[in-house]
Amino acid sequence: MLAAYVARFSPDDPLAALEVGDRPEPAPPADAAPFWTTLDVRAASLNQHDLWSLRGVGLREDQLPMVLGTDAVGRTPDGRDVVVHGVVWGDGQATGPEAGDRRTLLSERFAGTLAERVAVPTANLVPLPQGLSPEEAACLPTAWLTAYSMLFRAARVRPGDRVLVQGAGGGVATAAITLGAAAGLEVWATSRSEAKRAEALRLGAAAAFESGERLPGRVDAVVETVGKATWSHSVRSLRPGGTLVTAGATTGDPDAVELSRIFFTELRVQGVTMGSRADLESLLAFVTRTGVRPTIDSTYPLARVADGFARLASGEHVGKVVVTV
Repeated sequence: MLAAYVARFSPDDPLAALEVGDRPEPAPPADAAPFWTTLDVRAASLNQHDLWSLRGVGLREDQLPMVLGTDAVGRTPDGRDVVVHGVVWGDGQATGPEAGDRRTLLSERFAGTLAERVAVPTANLVPLPQGLSPEEAACLPTAWLTAYSMLFRAARVRPGDRVLVQGAGGGVATAAITLGAAAGLEVWATSRSEAKRAEALRLGAAAAFESGERLPGRVDAVVETVGKATWSHSVRSLRPGGTLVTAGATTGDPDAVELSRIFFTELRVQGVTMGSRADLESLLAFVTRTGVRPTIDSTYPLARVADGFARLASGEHVGKVVVTV
């Protein structure tokens, strides 16, 4: 089958580690096979996680070649279209902490979704709601689920609260702006790009600022996925008792964590990695009922996925890069 996979590690040029070609058919773990389903992939989306995998983060050389991808919409053998929840607990016989303390994402321990077919735990499959296209739904399980969890589970914000989203344009940031605006939050966004600031306003942000710009007021929560370049600004933008939620560091770890300010103003720092299957079901219900949809930057067939990764790596994209199969 055709698949996109990590063939080697290339820390400085992740695209040099990518190959697209024939791979063996997916196989579930032998001791868990009755609990897994093999899907025909219809659509998938790309994430920064894929680029980190190509750099060698989170994988060992003895795991290569590893098929990339954490997001997908697929079709079951009996003809049902489903959204894949990409978090696998233990050996995949159950979901959630009761399955053991070993949590992984597809493409870390088990082959990922950037392929014609993928094997996943049956418990990780959620029916595709009516009104959502496969391409739209394939954007949700990683970036949008992470944004949903950051806002409503980790930050615990409520309608009327003010939230700062750093780095408008990326998948998680775009999702957080869209979801926050739809939920009645006052969303402020930042970006170095004037075009991305304009897009943030179009998505529902109440205001958009140059990265690092002094804000006209404090915020209740910050959605932080940038890391080093914005961390200090995030900490200093919070009101006393506010919450900084982090789910990534595309520019690396911050030079200074700002511990003095964090403890003196009693800030809360909360990490998030995607969300549970129940969170994904809630997210699907949210977008179905509100009518909000992911922003799709561009779409590529699986055979041209390298072009999609080049677009993602450029940082010029706004929203999600989607792959169709």
